[in-house]
Amino acid sequence: MKKIKINNARLLSPFRVIEDACILIERGKITRISQGNFDEDGAEVIDAKNHYVSPGFIDIHTHGAGGYDFMDGNVESFLGAAQMQAKHGVTSVVPTTLTSTNEELFSLFEAYREAKKKNTKGARFLGLHLEGPYFSLNQRGAQDPKYIKVPKKKDYEEILSHTDDIIRWSAAPEIPGALEFGRYVSSKGILAAIGHSDADYDEVVRAMENGYTHVTHLYSGMSGVMRKNAYRYAGVIESAFLLDQLTVEIIADGNHLPASLLRLIYQIKGPSRIALITDSMRGAGMGPGKSILGSLQKGTEVIIEDGVAKLPDRTAFAGSVATGDLLVRNMIQLAGVPLLHAVQMMTTTPAKICGCSHNKGIISEGMDADVVVFDDQIKIKTTIINGKVVYNNLK
Repeated sequence: MKKIKINNARLLSPFRVIEDACILIERGKITRISQGNFDEDGAEVIDAKNHYVSPGFIDIHTHGAGGYDFMDGNVESFLGAAQMQAKHGVTSVVPTTLTSTNEELFSLFEAYREAKKKNTKGARFLGLHLEGPYFSLNQRGAQDPKYIKVPKKKDYEEILSHTDDIIRWSAAPEIPGALEFGRYVSSKGILAAIGHSDADYDEVVRAMENGYTHVTHLYSGMSGVMRKNAYRYAGVIESAFLLDQLTVEIIADGNHLPASLLRLIYQIKGPSRIALITDSMRGAGMGPGKSILGSLQKGTEVIIEDGVAKLPDRTAFAGSVATGDLLVRNMIQLAGVPLLHAVQMMTTTPAKICGCSHNKGIISEGMDADVVVFDDQIKIKTTIINGKVVYNNLK
């Protein structure tokens, strides 16, 4: 692998902007950082032209992009979506499923294994996220109701017997069997997340006591303040705010959450407990028009308009068409979040949530050389993954 030297950069660490920075990349790792240029024989030089240089963006919840959906269950879709993500500054992704038959999942697992071996030009795969099928029917959103069920040990043991690649699993903790499920998957090192849930505060607390530590797309597919026998109870939304131990993820596409809620979440949870996610479907990076949520064979027809995917009757959103750079831009321009914090929520924090902070999420010596260069408008200029330039638009 060629050595790469990036100079004339405004380097973003989690704590400050380092002006006139110079970074050396060797054998897929960051090996030297300096303020001011230095000589390095044999290195390919990339002049950042005083643009920002940050860790590569990490998207821990995405269903696809660029006309591809992971539920297509083929290698082409995994690779195509990963390449589109890389063009928008994302260097690592957690491909996410929808509720489906187990047979569809097993086919997807096989395609994922093959895609990992062939993925040289796109965002790297960190592991799989199973979104369902253990959800509240009332909070299903665009998830297909005919596949939603309660967790039974025989079922999820069978799923896990077909792959070692699952790193997170979203479920509704209030449904029968979900607490045992949370204990089981968390004991296997899998992130148990609360998602598509009608839980109240006490049920969320019990979920935390049984392994759940994260909330899937806050505000989307979950309960808010509710009444039971005339009394008000806090839902998942309020519980996420009240319980400091819970991390959250938000779809900052400007549609799923308005600027006011983006600011509210940021002010309460802070950048160290918020991950920005695209929750993108195949329409991400594409134009408006008809599309399919899920697999081409069994998916749901949706309409992309106003910068978001909607069900045909427009009663609900059906996944976003956001890209990683848009999320960061929106947090700065819509929510008024400082640049360093916006980048932190797309790099350092998701790395910690998904368990890869030992080698990703920060530009530091010894870390993986996943690096992105962007301008003041968060327009991506260069994406480097594992020390290799996979996208370059520096002019």
